[in-house]
Amino acid sequence: MKRIVRNVALAAASASLGMLAFSALAPAQAEGQLSLLVWEGYADPSFVKDFEAESSCKVQATYVGSNDDFAPKLAAGGGVYDLMSVSSDAAAVLVAAGFVEPVDVSKVPEYNNVYESFRTLPALNSDGQVWAVPFTWGANPFIYRTDKIATPPDTIAALWDPQYKGKIGMWDDKSMLYNTARMLGIADPFNMSDEELEKVKAKLIEQKPLVRKYWSTAGELENLFASNEMWISYTWGGLMLNDLKKQNVPVAEFTPKEGADGWNDNWMIAKGSPNIDCAYKYINFMMSPKGQCGVSTVTGYSATNPVAAKTCMTPEEFKAKHQDDISFVEKLHMWQAPPRIDVYTNTWNAVKAAP
Repeated sequence: MKRIVRNVALAAASASLGMLAFSALAPAQAEGQLSLLVWEGYADPSFVKDFEAESSCKVQATYVGSNDDFAPKLAAGGGVYDLMSVSSDAAAVLVAAGFVEPVDVSKVPEYNNVYESFRTLPALNSDGQVWAVPFTWGANPFIYRTDKIATPPDTIAALWDPQYKGKIGMWDDKSMLYNTARMLGIADPFNMSDEELEKVKAKLIEQKPLVRKYWSTAGELENLFASNEMWISYTWGGLMLNDLKKQNVPVAEFTPKEGADGWNDNWMIAKGSPNIDCAYKYINFMMSPKGQCGVSTVTGYSATNPVAAKTCMTPEEFKAKHQDDISFVEKLHMWQAPPRIDVYTNTWNAVKAAP
């Protein structure tokens, strides 16, 4: 597996967060009111209702549209968050900034059942401490409207095809640099030189007249597909595909020949949260069969706890989601924190600002 090297992520934290200090944060919400800062699908009513009934903790969720949202929200949010679902490439940034506290894994009975390849990620373990509990993972394919695009696309370059002008979607996130780099044959999208970044920037600016929207949330993309305003886009995978199919929107996914992104998400506890008991209760619920299959059913993502997943997934689903073959992760381009994260962020912002 491609792993995030700790010192790389710490350098990224320094570059992107500067002098942000946790000391500016105020006390969080009242005990028993668990405030989540999460991706869509991780606080769905279909399973949250069971958690609330079993725990006596009430859940309030705020959704993010990018891993770059966590640090600014934690810095400016007045300490209102207790628990976050952070992708591994962003985890060390929060650790370095002092926004999170170590996880006491003795309070997470299912922790040792997590796939070792996720549990031992350097970004989640430093200074003899465990900083996060991996709970889900997946690949990021592309989706397209099957009633508008008859031949299934097979390349990232389809998002530059003039015949789809005004119907193309791109995520508003610096990871669009990684996909474009792979399309251009750049060997290491996470460690690009200035010259390589300029090539990627030029290619993305060339694409701009074709793009309908740089979308930020799953709901935004789904609305654009459902209203026939978008025909093809990069996605976060199963969540969007599942939701669109429920609306009877004719869509399918494809994995480009250049390969798909991969990621895993992790529970991290906000520094100084007074709702620590509820935070641990939610982590444990999410690592149980109810939580692992609850998220997997809603999003289509895979579980990190195969022991729990095997008790709640059918054998066919267990196999389809690669729960029996974690080596599948090695075939994915797992997200990493670029050493020069500030340069990458500035490059992406320059693309969006270009005429």
